[in-house]
Amino acid sequence: MEIFGKPLPALASQIVLGLVNGSFYAMLSLGLAVIFGTLNIVNFAHGAFYMLGAFGAFFALTALGVNYWWALLLVPLGVGLIGVLVERGLLRWLKGLDPLYGLLLTFGLSLILEGVLRDFYGSSGRSYPRPPALNGVWNLGFMVLPVSRAWVIGVSLVVCFATWFVIERTKLGATLRAATENPSLAQAFGLNVPLLVTLTFGFGVALAGLAGVLAASAVQITPLMGSNIIIAVFAVVVIGGMGSILGAIVTGLALGVIEGLTRVFWPEASATVVFLVMAIVLLVRPAGLFGKT
Repeated sequence: MEIFGKPLPALASQIVLGLVNGSFYAMLSLGLAVIFGTLNIVNFAHGAFYMLGAFGAFFALTALGVNYWWALLLVPLGVGLIGVLVERGLLRWLKGLDPLYGLLLTFGLSLILEGVLRDFYGSSGRSYPRPPALNGVWNLGFMVLPVSRAWVIGVSLVVCFATWFVIERTKLGATLRAATENPSLAQAFGLNVPLLVTLTFGFGVALAGLAGVLAASAVQITPLMGSNIIIAVFAVVVIGGMGSILGAIVTGLALGVIEGLTRVFWPEASATVVFLVMAIVLLVRPAGLFGKT
């Protein structure tokens, strides 16, 4: 069976691959949206934290004997703790200054982290052995779906929409929004605003670390993997609307699929289609698809 002159299995395979890439876009842009939406910080080191998550899983396995399943829990906690230290030790000093200073600081931090990992592991990176449970395939009739890809997509969807639900539909999320939208009033009601800010930043960074662990068994781990994806992730955030949680999730997944289909119908444009979509969206709706006008 063919669709638009292309075999259905080939199209389905590219859609699944696009969903895998879109899952990473969604998780990373979600972390950025959480940080920007609640703290007004443009965290350019987000890609570096994603890379730390992947290398953290590799180090945990090779040096400590921690398997993939435990790494899914422990590594994001460790990366989130690093985020807490960064917020406490560096970003807090920039409070009240132009957001450009935070952007420059996090950009410099990402370069430092990349350089350190390059010295330890080299530019070519490492391969993380895929756990046996993720090695199989599912025959869906019209295509063969690797279990590893289904796992990445499934986990990303659960994490992304659980995060959206907590922030947008629970008392905890309302507390976080109140603490960032009107910190003086929130503090007057007894909320520990600095602690909430720190924990929110750490959670956003932990999401990047979790995405890195998921990516470890799917792609080659290199010190540049974060910088290679972060520009596209920023484009996703802009298209979805700066600070929009739902916009980050939906746009990340959708752009992953669009990118995958572009590889089939127009391979030369696959590397730039995300930015083409961004340009069109900004012309029509400058605040983004889900942003507040």
